[in-house]
Amino acid sequence: MSAEKRNALGKGLSALLNDSVSVLPNKNDLRSGLSEANSMGSVSEISISEIEVNPFQPRTDFDAEALAELADSIKIQGLIQPITIRRVNPHRYQLISGERRLRASKIAGLTHIPAYVRTANDQQMLEMALIENIQRENLNAIEVALSFQRMIEECSLKQEELGERVSKNRSTVTNYLRLLKLPPGIQASIRDGQVSMGHAKALITINDIDKQLYIHKLIIQDGLSVRKAEELARSLQRTHGKKEGKQPEPLSFQVQKIQADLASKFSTQVKLKLNSQGKGSIEIPFLSEDDLNRILEMLDW
Repeated sequence: MSAEKRNALGKGLSALLNDSVSVLPNKNDLRSGLSEANSMGSVSEISISEIEVNPFQPRTDFDAEALAELADSIKIQGLIQPITIRRVNPHRYQLISGERRLRASKIAGLTHIPAYVRTANDQQMLEMALIENIQRENLNAIEVALSFQRMIEECSLKQEELGERVSKNRSTVTNYLRLLKLPPGIQASIRDGQVSMGHAKALITINDIDKQLYIHKLIIQDGLSVRKAEELARSLQRTHGKKEGKQPEPLSFQVQKIQADLASKFSTQVKLKLNSQGKGSIEIPFLSEDDLNRILEMLDW
């Protein structure tokens, strides 16, 4: 890739669009007597049937209810914000950004849609689509992470360069990318909004998958706050790697289930110790004086 091209990509979405503008008049413009020169920088009405979905679209989750609400608005007000497309041939266009608006317009029954027609190659298409989606406020953290990963892999960017593109510092980019190393079940919870980004940051500090899943379960079942999840993660990390002189006998399935149920009840990693004679102890760790009072209240102390 030439230095000139990389500099253009480095300017971000607005520069990409401005540097590659080639707005073309469609047949409706020509019928109305508008010249190509007069249509430069204007919005054209394009037949929806001639627009293909962006093959580089990083977003896969579109809320059906939100789409229906937008479609109802479009029926009344029309589409206020044009989509952005590129021309492939005289009667075929490819979507660059605005798939949600395009989908809602189809639901609303529109046959033509206002659009900016641009010139862009595949590399620019991918980067524009990714940046446009990353900048959305309602994009979930997993979609952002996947978009970051695609920009690094397919646009050959380093994390520092990616951070410049999306106006994020490197640590933020790194935290998003680390989400993709979490177990699939946890990723799904983040995607579905059951686990917040704050909870996710607590989970990615833990290297043990079983401990990640344990805290994840407590977050979902007991509604752990981000602070509680962070405290529990730090507690588990402190005990990680500690060796005992003699390993205890493995617990039976029934005892393991009791231990798991108690851990869930008290929102902490309860430990049951049991010897061959059936004697043992229950250990309920606490993280602070407040946490101790919480446990004591649950025990009606």
